[in-house]
Amino acid sequence: MYASAALKQYHSVNISAQVAEASPHRLIQMLMEGGLSKLAQARGAMERGQLGLKGELIGHAISIIGGLREGLDLAQGGDVASNLDRLYEYMVARLLEANQKDSLEMLDEVAGMLREIKSSWDAIA
Repeated sequence: MYASAALKQYHSVNISAQVAEASPHRLIQMLMEGGLSKLAQARGAMERGQLGLKGELIGHAISIIGGLREGLDLAQGGDVASNLDRLYEYMVARLLEANQKDSLEMLDEVAGMLREIKSSWDAIA
Protein backbone atom coordinates (compact mmCIF):
# COMPACT_ATOMS: atom_id res chain seq x y z
CA MET A 1 0.00 0.00 0.00
CA TYR A 2 2.75 2.46 0.95
CA ALA A 3 4.86 1.55 -2.08
CA SER A 4 1.97 2.39 -4.40
CA ALA A 5 1.47 5.79 -2.78
CA ALA A 6 5.20 6.48 -2.92
CA LEU A 7 5.30 5.54 -6.59
CA LYS A 8 2.40 7.87 -7.39
CA GLN A 9 4.10 10.69 -5.49
CA TYR A 10 7.38 10.09 -7.34
CA HIS A 11 5.55 10.08 -10.67
CA SER A 12 3.80 13.34 -9.80
CA VAL A 13 7.04 15.05 -8.76
CA ASN A 14 8.82 13.74 -11.85
CA ILE A 15 6.14 15.11 -14.18
CA SER A 16 6.14 18.46 -12.36
CA ALA A 17 9.89 18.72 -12.80
CA GLN A 18 9.64 17.86 -16.50
CA VAL A 19 6.92 20.49 -17.03
CA ALA A 20 8.93 23.16 -15.22
CA GLU A 21 11.94 22.56 -17.48
CA ALA A 22 10.10 21.92 -20.75
CA SER A 23 10.02 24.14 -23.80
CA PRO A 24 6.60 25.01 -25.28
CA HIS A 25 7.29 22.42 -28.00
CA ARG A 26 8.01 19.74 -25.41
CA LEU A 27 4.90 20.65 -23.41
CA ILE A 28 2.74 19.91 -26.46
CA GLN A 29 4.56 16.59 -26.89
CA MET A 30 3.89 15.78 -23.26
CA LEU A 31 0.19 16.56 -23.65
CA MET A 32 -0.01 14.29 -26.68
CA GLU A 33 1.85 11.52 -24.84
CA GLY A 34 -0.53 11.89 -21.93
CA GLY A 35 -3.54 11.75 -24.22
CA LEU A 36 -2.29 8.60 -25.90
CA SER A 37 -1.59 7.03 -22.52
CA LYS A 38 -5.10 7.81 -21.25
CA LEU A 39 -6.64 6.41 -24.44
CA ALA A 40 -4.64 3.17 -24.09
CA GLN A 41 -5.69 2.88 -20.45
CA ALA A 42 -9.33 3.59 -21.40
CA ARG A 43 -9.13 0.85 -24.00
CA GLY A 44 -7.92 -1.61 -21.37
CA ALA A 45 -10.65 -0.55 -18.96
CA MET A 46 -13.25 -0.97 -21.70
CA GLU A 47 -11.96 -4.44 -22.53
CA ARG A 48 -12.15 -5.42 -18.84
CA GLY A 49 -15.67 -4.00 -18.46
CA GLN A 50 -14.55 -1.34 -15.96
CA LEU A 51 -17.10 1.22 -17.08
CA GLY A 52 -16.47 3.81 -14.39
CA LEU A 53 -12.73 3.79 -14.94
CA LYS A 54 -13.24 3.85 -18.71
CA GLY A 55 -15.37 6.98 -18.44
CA GLU A 56 -12.88 8.67 -16.14
CA LEU A 57 -9.95 7.94 -18.47
CA ILE A 58 -11.85 9.08 -21.55
CA GLY A 59 -12.70 12.25 -19.63
CA HIS A 60 -8.99 12.82 -18.97
CA ALA A 61 -8.21 12.30 -22.67
CA ILE A 62 -10.94 14.78 -23.60
CA SER A 63 -9.45 17.32 -21.19
CA ILE A 64 -6.01 16.85 -22.71
CA ILE A 65 -7.36 17.32 -26.23
CA GLY A 66 -9.16 20.41 -24.95
CA GLY A 67 -5.82 21.70 -23.68
CA LEU A 68 -4.24 21.09 -27.07
CA ARG A 69 -7.13 22.91 -28.70
CA GLU A 70 -6.86 25.87 -26.32
CA GLY A 71 -3.17 26.14 -27.18
CA LEU A 72 -3.90 26.81 -30.83
CA ASP A 73 -3.32 30.35 -32.07
CA LEU A 74 -6.13 30.66 -34.61
CA ALA A 75 -5.17 34.27 -35.45
CA GLN A 76 -1.58 33.43 -36.37
CA GLY A 77 -1.81 29.73 -37.17
CA GLY A 78 -3.68 30.06 -40.46
CA ASP A 79 -5.14 26.97 -42.08
CA VAL A 80 -3.05 24.58 -40.00
CA ALA A 81 -4.47 25.90 -36.72
CA SER A 82 -8.01 25.97 -38.12
CA ASN A 83 -7.73 22.41 -39.38
CA LEU A 84 -6.32 21.20 -36.06
CA ASP A 85 -9.13 22.99 -34.22
CA ARG A 86 -11.74 21.15 -36.26
CA LEU A 87 -9.87 17.85 -35.90
CA TYR A 88 -9.64 18.22 -32.11
CA GLU A 89 -13.36 19.05 -32.01
CA TYR A 90 -14.09 15.89 -34.02
CA MET A 91 -11.86 13.82 -31.74
CA VAL A 92 -13.74 14.99 -28.65
CA ALA A 93 -17.09 14.16 -30.28
CA ARG A 94 -15.82 10.67 -31.19
CA LEU A 95 -14.56 10.08 -27.65
CA LEU A 96 -17.92 11.07 -26.19
CA GLU A 97 -19.57 8.65 -28.58
CA ALA A 98 -17.00 5.93 -27.84
CA ASN A 99 -17.74 6.28 -24.14
CA GLN A 100 -21.48 6.09 -24.71
CA LYS A 101 -21.33 3.13 -27.10
CA ASP A 102 -18.34 1.29 -25.56
CA SER A 103 -16.64 1.40 -28.94
CA LEU A 104 -13.04 0.22 -29.12
CA GLU A 105 -13.01 1.18 -32.80
CA MET A 106 -13.78 4.82 -32.02
CA LEU A 107 -11.11 4.90 -29.30
CA ASP A 108 -8.61 3.42 -31.75
CA GLU A 109 -9.64 5.95 -34.42
CA VAL A 110 -8.93 8.88 -32.10
CA ALA A 111 -5.68 7.33 -30.86
CA GLY A 112 -4.57 6.87 -34.46
CA MET A 113 -5.30 10.50 -35.29
CA LEU A 114 -3.48 11.72 -32.19
CA ARG A 115 -0.48 9.48 -32.99
CA GLU A 116 -0.35 10.94 -36.51
CA ILE A 117 -0.46 14.53 -35.21
CA LYS A 118 2.20 13.69 -32.61
CA SER A 119 4.41 12.12 -35.26
CA SER A 120 4.29 15.32 -37.29
CA TRP A 121 4.86 17.42 -34.18
CA ASP A 122 7.84 15.27 -33.18
CA ALA A 123 9.40 15.87 -36.62
CA ILE A 124 9.57 19.60 -35.90
CA ALA A 125 13.03 20.37 -34.54
